[in-house]
Amino acid sequence: MTSKQMKVSDLHPQVQKQVARMPTISLRSPLSRMLMKSVMAIAFRSQADANVRRHTVKLEHVSVRVYEPVSEHAGAGMLFIHGGGYVMGQARMNDPDCNRIVRELGMSVVSVDYRLAPKHPYPAPLDDCYKAWLWFLDNAELMGVDPTRIVVAGQSAGGGLAAALCQRILDEGAPQPAAQLLYYPMIDDRTATRGDLTPVRHIAWNNENNFFGWSAYLGHPPDDGSEIPRWAVPSRRPDLSNLPPAWIGVGDKDLFYGENLDYAERLSKDGVESELEIVEDVPHGFDALAPEADISRDFREASFDFLRRRLGIDSGKKVPAPLTGAETLAVHLRENLELGRKRNAGCPGRRMNADEPTARRQIAPIVQDDFVRGIVHKSTKLVIARRICKRR
Repeated sequence: MTSKQMKVSDLHPQVQKQVARMPTISLRSPLSRMLMKSVMAIAFRSQADANVRRHTVKLEHVSVRVYEPVSEHAGAGMLFIHGGGYVMGQARMNDPDCNRIVRELGMSVVSVDYRLAPKHPYPAPLDDCYKAWLWFLDNAELMGVDPTRIVVAGQSAGGGLAAALCQRILDEGAPQPAAQLLYYPMIDDRTATRGDLTPVRHIAWNNENNFFGWSAYLGHPPDDGSEIPRWAVPSRRPDLSNLPPAWIGVGDKDLFYGENLDYAERLSKDGVESELEIVEDVPHGFDALAPEADISRDFREASFDFLRRRLGIDSGKKVPAPLTGAETLAVHLRENLELGRKRNAGCPGRRMNADEPTARRQIAPIVQDDFVRGIVHKSTKLVIARRICKRR
């Protein structure tokens, strides 16, 4: 990409109107960051959905926002991590995304409200995500989720944390996610040091803010020669083998376009099944800026298609949703009371197998076929789908 400054007219017509309304704010100023956080708090209000049951669970240093189907459940789950350059954002800003995942795929979603830099630099945000992952595994069956059918997903900095989390899970020996879903992930601090990218002034997320975000997260400027801790920068990991299958989606006008393509290629070369979705003429976070645009709908559907194939989700084979926390507690109380009565009667204690939803859950088998879509590069096993939408 040349050093020519990016203009709104360079973008796809379906996003130009929304992008034109966006102010350009430098995050280097504390006042600007406060303003941006206030705007985000107003813009991303909590959104309810009649088809989604939602509650918040507080853990040590972190809370998780849990979304569950009201009716049918696919028996699969997603740990979702919000974006914000490592310095902004909160879980509720993705209510529309998480509600849609629950509504359209029947999955349970756990969204992480992790601590933010610069007040909480690395490893605090990743520690919070790892803690949320372990919590999800421990509570999966209670939520009607097969622990082997949970994916990790994230947008922007959340995509970076999702990639880093998969690396940490692998190294720690914890149960692996079924896949990683990375929406335009922020995964390489070296992009922030590229002087040829800064003058472009990328729309939605430019390299000046990128430099600040990485400096805040790492606790030092990315170009000062300091040692980079393990898991802090996913792209710096020399060996990407044995990581979960990956889907990476990005626009070709995104600052992260180059680093995302490089990561997808490296994953594939190291034997990780990967799919790369490229959308032409769109900037960073375009699907959030223009969620109802055709290109945004197609982008989401591409990621959902990956999940359906990877997790074996069939809309016709969903099962009754799990009980609520209160209902589950009532079931356990009834079981324990029955157990006590049996023991008092001199009978060996056993758990009831009552006709409750928790005893009738069926987990759809994982699809074993090797269905792929797009252009297959057999040497790297990388599936690339380039979406070219007609300008209207």
